[in-house]
Formats: sequence, structure tokens, C-alpha cells
Amino acid sequence: MTSAPTAVALRARARPVPERPADRLLDMATKLFASQGIRAIGIDLILREANVAKSSLYSCFGSKEALVIAYLERLDQADRNRWNERTAKLTDPVAKVLAFFDVAAAAARARDYRGCLYANAATEFPGVELGPVRAHRDWVRTTITDLLRAAQIAQPSSVAGHIQILYDGALVGSKIERSTKPVTAARKLAEHLISAQRQT
Repeated sequence: MTSAPTAVALRARARPVPERPADRLLDMATKLFASQGIRAIGIDLILREANVAKSSLYSCFGSKEALVIAYLERLDQADRNRWNERTAKLTDPVAKVLAFFDVAAAAARARDYRGCLYANAATEFPGVELGPVRAHRDWVRTTITDLLRAAQIAQPSSVAGHIQILYDGALVGSKIERSTKPVTAARKLAEHLISAQRQT
């Protein structure tokens, strides 16, 4: 007859399986890079906070630079997912365009007004082409252009460029003012811009 499991055994079973070192490294890097900046965070701090050996960094990513790219790629995918979730039930293409501002306002609050994390990264690495930053920016511009075209807005690419400028400015203003008001104001301006193009 099999004996009942002891309390110690039950607690052991209940413990979550530890994340892979790569996941712990990336989770901690994401937290620290977003809150304190990339250059300000040394790799030793990430390793200590993630409780991961230095050898794991090199076997999983190869270098801090590769970890930075992985952080930006994760950020890009997470932001795309947030926008997709926000727009999943929307049918109006203009509403989907304006949803970029809604997502930005929510992210500003969640990130304690750190501003645009892509712009922050680009500022820390002047003259360096950060692939994920460019990919995210191109995705925003292309998505807005396609939605404006679907809404039958004249010169959708040009209007998308203007909206992206409003979007960029909104994120900078939100960071400086520590408020979502600049994002809300930019959303209204984008809505007026689209409306004006519909009337012409």
C-alpha cells in the first residue's frame, strides 16, 4: 500500500518550475533597461538580480549587446500584441489608427511615464542602427498607412507620416509632463487630421 505524500513532498510539488536562465535574464534585463536605461545597467547587476551565472549569459545570448537586441525585440512584440488585442473587436480602420494613442496612454501609465522606450534606446546609442527599433517604427507607419488606405483617405502614406509625428511628440510630452494629457491631445489632433482629409 502506497503511503500518503508528506507535507514536505506536497510543498515541493507545488513549487513552480524555475524559468530557464535565458528567460530570467531577459525578464530582468527588460525590467531594468526600461526603468533605468540600458547603459546605466551593468551586466553584473542583471546577473545578480536574475540569479544567473555569467556563463549562462554567453551561452544564451553571447553578449550584453545581444541581450539588448532581445529586449527590444520582446518590447516590439509585446507592443504589437497590445495593439492587436485592443483592436481585435474594432471594424472601423480609423478607430484602429486612434487605438495607437489609446495603447500609448495605457503604456505610459504602466511604465511610470518613461516615454518611448524605442526612442530612449536610440538616444543611448546615437549613430547605431538598432534593428528592432527600426522594425517597430516601420510597423507602426505601415499599419497606419494601410488602415488609412482602407478608410479611403487621400494620400494615406503622407497622412500616416503626420500622424506618426504626432505620436512621437505625444510620447515625449507624456514623459516630460508625467501625464497622459499630451497623448490625449495628439489623439484628437490625429482624429481632426483624418476627418479633414475625408472632407477634401
